[in-house]
Parts: sequence; C-alpha cells; structure tokens
Amino acid sequence: GCFQESVDKIVKHAKEVYSLGIPAVILFGIPEHKDETGSGAYDPHGVVQKAIKAIKNKVPGLYVITDVCMCEYTSHGHCGIIEKGIVKNDATLELLAKEAVSHARAGVDMVAPSDMMDGRVKAIRIALDSEGFSEMPIMSYAAKYASAFYGPFREAAESTPKFGDRRSYQMDPANRREALKEAALDIEEGADIVMVKPALAYLDIISDVKNSFDVPVAAYNVSGEYSLIKAGAKLGWIDEKRVMMEVLTSIKRAGADLILTYFAKEATKILDK
Repeated sequence: GCFQESVDKIVKHAKEVYSLGIPAVILFGIPEHKDETGSGAYDPHGVVQKAIKAIKNKVPGLYVITDVCMCEYTSHGHCGIIEKGIVKNDATLELLAKEAVSHARAGVDMVAPSDMMDGRVKAIRIALDSEGFSEMPIMSYAAKYASAFYGPFREAAESTPKFGDRRSYQMDPANRREALKEAALDIEEGADIVMVKPALAYLDIISDVKNSFDVPVAAYNVSGEYSLIKAGAKLGWIDEKRVMMEVLTSIKRAGADLILTYFAKEATKILDK
C-alpha cells in the first residue's frame, strides 16, 4: 500500500520481497525536516542514504533503485528550486546531481530521476562519471504526465505542492508525441532505461516508446491505479485479484520490460502458484 516506513522496517520488507523472488525495490525518502532547497535529499546521513546502506548490508542480492527528485524534501513541495514563484530549472540540476551522487556513494544500484527538469539526465550522468560512478545506470522518468492518479502517493510522501501545480514541468495528458521527444532526449543524454508514468491510462505511450527505441521501457502502475482497484474490491464491485492481474498483464502487453507496482508482493504470490 501507500504508507511510510522507518529504515529498520524497510529492511524487514526488503527481506520479505527478496524471499518472494522480487528482484528490485525503489526507495522514496521523507526527511525529518524540509527546507526551501530540499537539503535532505543530498544529505549523506539522510533517510534514503541510510536505507540504501541498511538494505545492501542485510539483503545484498536485492537490487536497489532510488528516486531522484526534490519534492519530498522541499518545504514547498515542488520538484525544484523556487524563485519568485517559478521553478528554476538550471539551479535545480546541480542539486539533483548532488542527490544522485550521494545515493551512489551510499551503494545504490541505479538512480531514477523523476523531477522532469530539462537536462537532468545529462547533469546526473556527468556528475556520476566525474565522481567515479561511470557504471551507474540511470532510469529516467522520461514520459511523466501531470496526472490526477498520483494522489495517494503524494499524501503518503507529504509531497503535494503548497501552491500551484506541476503542469509547467510535467507533461500534458493530451499530448502523445511529446513522450517520444522526451524519451529521445533522455536517451541521448545517457538514460539506460526510460519510464512511462502513469501506466494504465497511458498504455498507448508505453507501446509508442517501446516500438521507437532500443532500450528497456519501465512503466509505473501508480498509487491512484492501485487504490482504484483496492476501493472497488472493498465495495464488492470487482474481483481484486483478477482485475489486478488483468491490469498488470495489459501493461506488460503494451511493451513494458519493467513494472513498478504496489501489487508486487500480491502478484508474485499468484504467479508462483
């Protein structure tokens, strides 16, 4: 589900998911204190950095990915530095690069920038290379739409913007062609995997990206999609397991090589039967 966990509990969950055969997890961090510049994101003693070390120490075989963004760490809830009410793209890139490097130093296996700032993949790639992490892969949130399906996650992550919205730097849900442009730019800048988010309402985008580029495609089955199924099942309107598997199958059928989902444990148990 969509809730917060402490580092010690995360390790317990990591052991469980690894025992089920789930190969990877992605970490999102909630700092104790937030500020205008999101300094907790690149704090070497930050919550994500601690979680990486703890998981890799206790469950070394589990592949750990980290979200690279500022929204969970900034007091205003936006994905970058704010000046006079405007998100400053270039000023944010330096901090995103610092965040990615701090995760690499903590021992992460892959970083996943989700901020949608222009040029962030290149900035992160250059920073990682200069710090000796040239082999560190980048999974870019290439086609991240300004979606209403993010609600439950934003509540759990305490990352809802305090003012305005993110439509100035996330994509218009009506725009199909921009996804290919964004993916092409990210691949050119050094992305090893490109992601489409959300998944269920954007199966056409997953298919477009898969058919257009020779890199793995990830799809994020987001919190709103998860919650719709859970709520419908709770009301007795749908068969939760069947609908869950139908949705995940459709995402795979559309072309996703990797699926990020809150249903991972439940789906794995069904697939193993």
